[in-house]
Amino acid sequence: MIHDAQRMADLANDTPAPAVLANVSRRAMLGGLGAFTLALSLADRARAEEGARTDKKDEPKKFGADAMPHGWQDDPKVFVAIAADGTVTVTCHRSEMGTGVRTSIAFVVADELEADWSKVKVAQAWGDEARFGNQDTDGSRSLRHFFQHFRHAGAAARLMLVQAAAKKWGVPEAEVKAENHVVSHAKSGRKIGYGEIAAAAAELPVPARESVVLKKPEAFKYIGKGKIGLIDNRDITTGKAIYGIDTRLDGLLYAVIARPPVYGGKVASYDDTDARRVPGVVKIFKIDAPEIPSEFQPLGGVAVIAKNTWSAMKARDALKITWDDGPNAAYDTSTFRGELEKAARAPGKVVRSQGDVDAAMAKAKTKLEAEYFVPHLVQAPMEPPAATVRIKDGFCEAWACTQAPQATHDRLAKKLGLAADKVKVNVTLLGGGFGRKSKPDYVLEAALCSKEVDGAPVKLTWTREDDIHHGYYHTISVERLEAGLDDKGMPVAWLHRSTAPTIGSIFAPDPKHELPFELGMGLVNTPFALPNVRLENPAADAHVRIGWFRSVSNIPHAFAIQSFVAELAHAAGKDQKDYLLELIGPARKIDPTEIGDVWNYGEDPKRYPIDTGRLRGVIEAVAKGAGWGRKLEKGRGLGVAGHYSFVTYTAVAAEVEVTPQGEVKVHAVDIAVDCGPQVNPERIRSQMEGAVVMGMGLALTSQITFKNGRAEQNNFDGYEVTRIDAAPKVVRVHLVPTGSYDGPLGGVGEPGVPPVAPAIANAVFAATGRRIRQLPIRDQLSA
Repeated sequence: MIHDAQRMADLANDTPAPAVLANVSRRAMLGGLGAFTLALSLADRARAEEGARTDKKDEPKKFGADAMPHGWQDDPKVFVAIAADGTVTVTCHRSEMGTGVRTSIAFVVADELEADWSKVKVAQAWGDEARFGNQDTDGSRSLRHFFQHFRHAGAAARLMLVQAAAKKWGVPEAEVKAENHVVSHAKSGRKIGYGEIAAAAAELPVPARESVVLKKPEAFKYIGKGKIGLIDNRDITTGKAIYGIDTRLDGLLYAVIARPPVYGGKVASYDDTDARRVPGVVKIFKIDAPEIPSEFQPLGGVAVIAKNTWSAMKARDALKITWDDGPNAAYDTSTFRGELEKAARAPGKVVRSQGDVDAAMAKAKTKLEAEYFVPHLVQAPMEPPAATVRIKDGFCEAWACTQAPQATHDRLAKKLGLAADKVKVNVTLLGGGFGRKSKPDYVLEAALCSKEVDGAPVKLTWTREDDIHHGYYHTISVERLEAGLDDKGMPVAWLHRSTAPTIGSIFAPDPKHELPFELGMGLVNTPFALPNVRLENPAADAHVRIGWFRSVSNIPHAFAIQSFVAELAHAAGKDQKDYLLELIGPARKIDPTEIGDVWNYGEDPKRYPIDTGRLRGVIEAVAKGAGWGRKLEKGRGLGVAGHYSFVTYTAVAAEVEVTPQGEVKVHAVDIAVDCGPQVNPERIRSQMEGAVVMGMGLALTSQITFKNGRAEQNNFDGYEVTRIDAAPKVVRVHLVPTGSYDGPLGGVGEPGVPPVAPAIANAVFAATGRRIRQLPIRDQLSA
């Protein structure tokens, strides 16, 4: 996922495709990740949790940090601190929102450092990409991009400890070993703890990269072992963990905002007489609506600042506001679906073409066509957006549950007219993100509120209703597929039209087509062995803020393609799993740029080709796990789907029951993942289990609809996510490791979601003979 606004605007304005070959977020990383510091004491390190609870504004002093060179990504002088008591503190530059990134990064460093895990702690980096490298937590790439760098940093730190001890003892470096938090010299029997030698090690120059020896995988203690739980687990389960909504500062005020109910709307007039009578109200003021495209800017409205959130909410309820609904006042999703369907039934912008589809279609023995619909969705993280901002003495400091600290920093500086060094963004834990918290509009709102009360600290909170009514929604889409089949039931012609408003619409005026990164999410890189293919992208307008949602455009593309494959299999009289494997074809490696994907998740296509053998492998793994082909009782069925996303291969087999009343019950799910070498198997399993539950919600219950420009759902009673009683009793995760730890890693956070819905839909057909072509299923089977 791309979060750089200027690059997004360039893409939305049809910048030539080659411009997106470079991963935008890698730009900062390649410019220099910064250096590591072996600090003298833990007290010298800043912990993000402290920042959330105290009034500290001065940056902590770090041993050698300001003098260190920037430019070598593996330099161990920014992210590691070793205290005199031996405590190792690893600074995590990515946001923790349940993925376990703080744990995974820490134990990669700890493994190569030969640190005792019981003595390892984690601190959260503030927003500063010049110091820490790229900090956008998105696109399933935190370990993918930084695994080798953190290995080298840990190993370099270990070598520096060895060098310091050898110098202290006057012995050859080759005779000294660092292991399990102790540096030792076997010949003399001397030993010294990491804490005792850390200060001396910090004085040494960083060793040349070629002199740093990484551990052999067979010597790993933490990497790939899956024996370490979340490092934050105790604090999370006991309520001590600090999320964005938990921030406390002296003199803190609290704010909520009444925002325009329609995207692009604004306040025509308002009466705050009754609102000002609510006890505790401090100030009420209007925020101007932004121009469209609004990017990450606040939506405008009327802000209420009070001495507590409850008073602010009650005062907001008492406001009398007349809204000018603006250009999207008539937006109706049921009507708009018809417009998308009309567009999908006519030729559109060609985004991939090979062979002669029209000629092959005309000669085909049989033809099939189908249309699939996916509604708007909203991320609905358990913790809604929340941020605290204080502007004091010309310095703005924010505490926020943000996925994009640097983007937040830059927007704050611009919004407030401050120099970059006059803004600091402290990152708290995130109670879920799913892409919503990569857009910092809520942090800017908090800043505007603080400015309005002479810089006093203000915590701005979104309610669940705010989150659902005013979010950045997953796009609505219609996917139309047509196929011409030969006498064996296999496609000789394949036509796919994907019609959906683009994320580019929040960055550039009125773009009509999906951007290369959206097209590269399961559409143009469809890895089937097909002789004649044409993929088209008809135009579509956007009437709401479209934003990143976990898995993004892979959701509609996977749902449509994997459902259509099952329809083709049925028409051919073949088993859906066998047909899917036949359509994928033999194991081979495909250069994505040769089939129209100029993006490839920002990765080098030579290093990350599409490997159909790996896709076949995960499909076969779930089929075996589910006992594919076994006889099921009446009303039950098995469905399968596979998908490639975020340079990872996943597949799902779902066992579903449809009751006589039309209720869909998911009894068991097998999910297989091949993300290359596995760094943290425990987290991979957790992410896949979470993907199953989230994917079930998309398949069965979740949707956002609009009427008169307004979201019709209010809370979890209307926007239904999967509830605990609906979760499958059995979820089997199959880890399919490939490659070596020296090779490329895939992603984990997002790839598990896309195949869930089509697997369930295919299972419904196997159970009932009824096709599901629109999501969510809800009561479609009750008639």
